[in-house]
Amino acid sequence: MDVEECLKEWEDLGTDYKRLESINKDYAAKLEEVGELQASCLKELSHQRYRMSVITGALKRLEKKGVTKDERVATLEKEVMKRKAMLHEIEATLPKQNSLYLRIILGNVNVSILNKNDKFKYKDEYEKFKLILSVIAFVLAVLNLYIDFRPLQLILIFLLVWYYCTLTIRESILKVNGSRIKGWWRLHHFISTVVAGILLIWPQNVPWSEFRHTFMWFIAYISVVQYMQFRYQSGVLYRLKALGARHNMDITIEGFHSWMWRGLSYLLPFLFGGYVFQLYIAYTLYQLSYHPEATWQVPYLAAMFLVLHSGNMYTILSTMQKKTQSGLELRYRLRAIAYRLSNELTILEQKWRPNKTEQKTD
Repeated sequence: MDVEECLKEWEDLGTDYKRLESINKDYAAKLEEVGELQASCLKELSHQRYRMSVITGALKRLEKKGVTKDERVATLEKEVMKRKAMLHEIEATLPKQNSLYLRIILGNVNVSILNKNDKFKYKDEYEKFKLILSVIAFVLAVLNLYIDFRPLQLILIFLLVWYYCTLTIRESILKVNGSRIKGWWRLHHFISTVVAGILLIWPQNVPWSEFRHTFMWFIAYISVVQYMQFRYQSGVLYRLKALGARHNMDITIEGFHSWMWRGLSYLLPFLFGGYVFQLYIAYTLYQLSYHPEATWQVPYLAAMFLVLHSGNMYTILSTMQKKTQSGLELRYRLRAIAYRLSNELTILEQKWRPNKTEQKTD
């Protein structure tokens, strides 16, 4: 371009810049308006819940005084339950306060994701992150089985520290945005972070050399099981979400959960194998703690692997028991319904036969 063309292009660009300024001004105004609307919604939400708590408390006091329930009270209680569900849906569209862990790590930065598509993208990134790190951990574990090179061992252990630290932060953000992961599985990752950190500072001595192969086999085995779980659980979650039986922000987990029950028979032995492997590691470390060169890391790691084994076994057995009991309860309900229907059919048949006999007599 010559000078004249450059000047013309600059004038055209100036016109585009004015349009950009106008759009940005509207955008900034909309952002302020959104902030004000969010504050108003949160205020009205708190007001609704406070007034509902007053009404619920009044109904409970009336019940304690022995006032009999009528249709109005029953209708009001149903309406209160509906309103609570509706408020929960409204709350999902508003920013939430960070958990204590996130406030310690990130401060008061708002991590609420208000757009549904962005929530799903973040959840999918979380799943891909776990899958990719499992594959990398498997490769490094196999290499360490055949190569006795300390820096390579430290790379794997540091990767585990970073992986579990990142996982706890990502899961806390998912929790803020509606994920239902809770209880033992989040605690499991916090304990695993501590375990990886202690392994990182374990000095290279005879106990470590004796334990190294066992640990690398464990990492390789767990990586394979996690990949199997990811493939299986992703399919189950997809079907359940399509049927509306699960929440869209539910995630795959490194253990057994109630929604995994369907078609799990082939995967259960591998899960039990991993948990038994943890017990074996705890026992091995306990034996190594009596070694003359054993440092403080050995008994601490033995105790933590025992805690991980106990928590995993308790969770999987209690979940299986609950699912079995719920299955039996459903079976008994179906039998009771069938029995009641058969009795009703018998009564109807007895009523119908006399009528038929009378017609024949006539």
